[in-house]
Amino acid sequence: MNLHIVALFRFKESDLIDAIELLKKLDNATRKEEGCLQYDIIEDRENKGVFFIVELWETDEHHFKHSTTEHLQDFKIQAAPILEQKTEVYKGYKVF
Repeated sequence: MNLHIVALFRFKESDLIDAIELLKKLDNATRKEEGCLQYDIIEDRENKGVFFIVELWETDEHHFKHSTTEHLQDFKIQAAPILEQKTEVYKGYKVF
């Protein structure tokens, strides 16, 4: 069963250029992973510094492998000091 994820990030406005570069690196590496069906980074149109990632993984196992990758761990370390608040992550399965 496919796993759907939405991750919400709120970056400090003063660090948006760095945030975008980090997201770009994460996006490029993640899209190459086995089981990654969709990985879209969206910028909120009304709230500066707010981004969300819409993910679709073939299985939970594929997402688990993603969660252990070096590029995701690097992103988390580098993003931590420029986030305004903790990242929110929602995971689920399609209902209809």
